[in-house]
Formats: sequence, structure tokens, C-alpha cells
Amino acid sequence: MSLKFGTSGLRGLAVDLKGKPSLIYSAAFATSLLRNRIAKIGDRVLVGYDFRDSSPAIAANVKSAIGAVGLQPVDCGNLPTPALAFYGIRTGAASMMITGSHIPADRNGIKFYLPDGEIGKTHEQEISAIAQELVDLERVAPAMEIDEAANAALLFMNRNKTLLPEHALSGMRVGVYQHSTVARDMLNEILSYYGADVFVLGRSEVFIPVDTEAVSAQTVATLQKWAAELRLDAIVSADGDGDRPLIADETGTPINGDICGLITARFLGADAIVTPITSNSGIEALGRHVMRTKVGSPFVIAGMQEVLKTHQGVVGFEANGGTLTGSSFPVASGAIDPLPTRDSFLPILAVLATAAANRQALSELKLGLGLPFAAADRLENFATERAAALMAWLRADSANLEQFTAPLGQVCRVSELDGLRVTLTNGRVVHFRPSGNAPEMRCYVEAGSAEETAHVLDVGLELLRNFGTARSVLNEGIGTA
Repeated sequence: MSLKFGTSGLRGLAVDLKGKPSLIYSAAFATSLLRNRIAKIGDRVLVGYDFRDSSPAIAANVKSAIGAVGLQPVDCGNLPTPALAFYGIRTGAASMMITGSHIPADRNGIKFYLPDGEIGKTHEQEISAIAQELVDLERVAPAMEIDEAANAALLFMNRNKTLLPEHALSGMRVGVYQHSTVARDMLNEILSYYGADVFVLGRSEVFIPVDTEAVSAQTVATLQKWAAELRLDAIVSADGDGDRPLIADETGTPINGDICGLITARFLGADAIVTPITSNSGIEALGRHVMRTKVGSPFVIAGMQEVLKTHQGVVGFEANGGTLTGSSFPVASGAIDPLPTRDSFLPILAVLATAAANRQALSELKLGLGLPFAAADRLENFATERAAALMAWLRADSANLEQFTAPLGQVCRVSELDGLRVTLTNGRVVHFRPSGNAPEMRCYVEAGSAEETAHVLDVGLELLRNFGTARSVLNEGIGTA
């Protein structure tokens, strides 16, 4: 069976999730709610889902499992993950989101939320253990469902309508790359609400996996074409479940997600930031307390909880742009409550509003931060066994790492917090990390210019692509595809 917990939620092949496994894991989560007295018999559990072809069938299993253990399934329909989580927090209900986020359509997943936010790694272990007890569970007739899709969407939109002053985006020409994200219609609505001239782009009824952390060259070319033809100030979008933003500047060039998160932290006036090791290394120099974590929202959330012991205004974000709030913040129409899960709407609105208020193009706003140039990409269909062999070989002997990265420079220092992040004596950074969600290998780089960064990324990806062909590696008996 392909299912496993990744950086955020349960992931696996759609064909598996449409079968018994989604029933078992959903029942395990519901059972854990009862055992830990987070819920009692008859309590509501919210269910949302993205636009993948497999999501409705998986949602049917999830709702059946909720009913089977004595809880009440509540159908919240197709809506962004942060909207579902926010509705759960406001109504005191646990929730499950059926989504594979940015990964290909042949895969899917389930994200789990307690009434106070996203589950942590210890909860994942408990759910997995309970699932082993429920292997004989059979699907029951669907329980009576409650439909609260409209209420959940309205509550989330009302939250976003408090963030900015009236007409804050008036005069901005903003394209919304709709593709198949569940955030698409809400993005149109909120941008129009703040006065932007909205251009609907690329809507698709076929699921398109958009990775906001490693935007494909084809997607970038399309964004740049739209930006030039329509004279846009920005193009915005999100991944499949709407918790990671994609923000492109007036040239159609995507802005790195960690930069969007940093602009959001400044917009809110945060005094502390929690972000994974993969985010830009220059963030520490910008005058705020910074905690670094492993990749994945559960680690960022745990970090925010720790930092809240000593700081009041805490924002978390990942290199994919998903932004979390650990505390309440004053905004244009009062205050926003904490939302400890990834959100794409907050960073999109914060970045656009900051550019509009400063009368800056988004490209100028990005360069004005003075951060190192950074880029990231991934190799798809990189077998997990191959990735594990590579990481083991690189960690086994410092000479192996030095040999592997020699085309980029001499090793200065290494962080093993998550994957291998290598700082070179020439100031370059290259970070190799296996994906926690799919058979992919990710590469993050930093350098002194955009051109040098692109070169370092190309070389880093080529090193990964060629792993297993070098004689020294083969002699170790590892590294083959």
C-alpha cells in the first residue's frame, strides 16, 4: 500500500485512497478524537475536498468512516484548506481535507485538523497505530450529512475582507491563474472586493498540479506571456487546495514563496518568524527573531508554539509561500485571529497591498529586501529508494559530499536539519532534500545574482540526475535508479 504521512497529511496513490485505506485512516482519526475526549458521540466533523477526479470517492469513504464511529459528517464541499480549518476553529469542530495539494492527479491525500488547528507528528503516529486496529472495518451505508459549504466559505471570505483598507488594490491589474485550484473563485471575489481589475486566466476542468515552490518552465512562460499581453501588475494563483500562494510580478516572473512570507510578516508587524531551513538564508539579517525548523507545517506550528512563549506577534511561513499565524494581529478592520495552518490568501493580499501602498512594482518590492538570490526546483519520478541511497552516501563520508558538490565549489559548512544544506566557500548554497510527499528530489540554491543562481540550480539538478552513474558510487553498490 502506498499510503504514508508526509510533510503535511497522509499521501498515497489515488487508486489506494479510493479503496479501504481512506476508510480505515479516517475512522482511526475519528476514533482518536473520541479516545482523547476531543469529541464525543454525535459531534460534527467537517469534510472538504479539492477538484481531483478521485476526491469525491475518497470523501464518500471519509464521511462513511466518521459516521461508523458515531460522529456526524459535515460536507463543506470544494473549498480551500485554510477555509476549512478556519471554519473548524470557529465552530469547534475537527475536520478532514481530501487533497493531494500540488502533487500529480494520480495521487491524493487527507489532511487532518483538530478543533484548534492542524495535527502534529505525535497525532500522526497515534492515527497510524489505531489504523492497525481497524483493518477489518467495512464501509457502512452513508450517514445523514449536513451541508455547510456556503457557511464555511462565507466565514473565510469575511476574514479576508478585514485585512486591507477599502479600495486598497484600486487600479491594480491582477490576473488570476485559475487552473484547477479550489481557491480560484474566492481569489476573484476578494481581489475585486478590494478594487483590483481582475483578469481570469487559464481555468481548467482537468486537474493541473501546480507546485508553487518549483514553478515549471512551461508555467512561467505562460505567466510571462499573459503579463505582457494584458499589461498586468501581478498574476496570482494557488496550489490545488489553496494553501500555497503563487505570486508573479509585472513581468510574470514568480516571487519566491519565502519572500512572500517575509513581506507578509512585515505587513502584519510580526516580531518573530518561524520558517524551515529551506527558506532564504538572509532572513536572519532583517531584524526579527527567527527560528528554523524542518520542512512541513507540523514542524512550523510546533516552532510557533515554542516561540509564543517569549514573543507576541508570531508568523510562520514555508519556502512554498504557505503562511501561518500563531497569534492575533491588528489589521485594517480590527484584528485577525490566529490561523495555524498554511494560507495562500493572506500572503497574496499582503504582497499586493504592500506594493500598492508603496507605489512599487512587485519586482522592485522583491529586490528592495536585499536578500540573496534564491531558486528551487525538483526532479519528478525520483524513486524514494534512490533518494535514500543518495542521502546515505553523502552522509557516510565527508569526501563523498565534497566529491559530489565539487562542480559548484568547496564545502564550507553543512546543515543536516532536513536533507543536506551545503554552504560553499564561494558563498553559494545548495540544498538537497527528498520530498516527503512524492517520489521527488528537491534542490534549493542561493547565489550572488539571478544568473549565477540559475546556473547553480541547473548544475545541482544535473548532479542529482546523474547520481548512480559515477563509478565511485557504483563501487559502493548504491545509487542505481
